[in-house]
Amino acid sequence: MSFFDFNNAAEQSSFDLIPKGTLVKVCMTIKPGGYDDPSQGWTGGFATRNANTGSVYLNCEFVVLEGEYARRKMWSLIGLHSPKGPEWTNMGRTFIKAILNSARGIHPGDNSPAAQNARRIASFADLEAIEFLGKVDWEKDQNGEDRSVIRSAITPEHKDYAALMRGAMPLATPAAPNTTLTPAGQSSAPNRPSWAQ
Repeated sequence: MSFFDFNNAAEQSSFDLIPKGTLVKVCMTIKPGGYDDPSQGWTGGFATRNANTGSVYLNCEFVVLEGEYARRKMWSLIGLHSPKGPEWTNMGRTFIKAILNSARGIHPGDNSPAAQNARRIASFADLEAIEFLGKVDWEKDQNGEDRSVIRSAITPEHKDYAALMRGAMPLATPAAPNTTLTPAGQSSAPNRPSWAQ
């Protein structure tokens, strides 16, 4: 068999987008960008800095762990700094807090010492391979095509949290007003704001 005979090659896979609003258990990994700022505690090369805008972020991959969409991947940025102001930083911090609440089973209203400790990390390395319940959203890619992303984490007060974290099938929720935690209380806009580019 010649490498150049492609008659017996597998057919190309085609994936439809994961429906918007679907709740999925994911494992998050960070693509290291090599940017450190020890004054912020950002070490280990996890952060990425956009040389054109000066924005700093975590470049994250989310892999669905189980169910109908198992092994599907999505990519999103978690904002750490923008020269245009604190909004992107605040959105990123809110998202990371929700990820920790989801992964560690902490109710957002729990301010006990144990809960507060569970919301602390030593470095971005503590977020590597963290598993949590995420909500699928859509945004436009650089070519104007829709793509699935994770921009919010589902925390223990959600009615389906316990079942899905135990391994039940992911749920597609109808398009309705967002009642889960979103970064800095922002609406789920399909396009990344200009200051987050």
